[in-house]
Amino acid sequence: MKTLTLGITQFAASEDTAANLDAAERVLRAAAAKGAQVVCLQEMCSTLYFCRAEDPALFGLAEAIPGPATERFASVARELGVVVVLPLFERRAAGLHHNTAAVIDADGRYLGKYRKMHIPEDPGFHEKFYFAPGDLGYRVWETAYGRIGVLICWDQWYPEAARLAAMQGAEVLLYPTAIGWLESEREALGAAQHTAWETVQRGHAVANGCFVAASNRIGREGDTVSCGQSFVANPYGEVVARAPVGEETAEAVVCDLGQLEEFRNIWPFFRDRRIDSYGDILRRWIDEPAPPR
Repeated sequence: MKTLTLGITQFAASEDTAANLDAAERVLRAAAAKGAQVVCLQEMCSTLYFCRAEDPALFGLAEAIPGPATERFASVARELGVVVVLPLFERRAAGLHHNTAAVIDADGRYLGKYRKMHIPEDPGFHEKFYFAPGDLGYRVWETAYGRIGVLICWDQWYPEAARLAAMQGAEVLLYPTAIGWLESEREALGAAQHTAWETVQRGHAVANGCFVAASNRIGREGDTVSCGQSFVANPYGEVVARAPVGEETAEAVVCDLGQLEEFRNIWPFFRDRRIDSYGDILRRWIDEPAPPR
């Protein structure tokens, strides 16, 4: 039986970057101590979720990838023998920034990075001001413990992203996340919004016959309350682990990768895909005849 022990984490961030990186290392070590082999940290783990407002001064929080944070966590990964998904605010050049996750193997090697492809723009989530859309495509890495795909937060809502990662052989899809409730909406919509967020990702697990995990934030940042509840879902979409709403968490979840072969043989979605019929998926909306080819 081939297994992968997956670490999901969550913690409350502050305005102190150094303290946030210390917290990220703390939950990483806690997950590793429980047996985690691949640990996913939350979106932009070194900062607050600063996209609540547009402020050019905040570009100063960005750093190069690879850079100081990846070097630090490469050393920790090597010490602990764990794979680390390290999400950071990336400075690519002056005026060019990305929402990015670095992937570090269990021997401390930097394997590469994924740049968030889908960039939201909503009240309290002004990401288009800060981040250019990713340009590295949907990436999958062969790590010491298994083949992982990494996507980031808003990517969670797009089945195309999950599918393209799964089609590259991803056994686990990891979603570093910073999602929460606007305080003004929480009473009326909080439960429904959380259900939608979790359910769509559980659907990705089913549709692609893989494990899916999200590591979210906790705590209050301005008028936003992060909803925590980091979780792991198996290929049947069952939640096999879920963190609380507001508690710092580091959990290790054993994933039986042998389930993937069995699941995909029983429900051969990849075999039955009608790839000859999907051309219109590349259109923004189908409101007029397709252009001639």
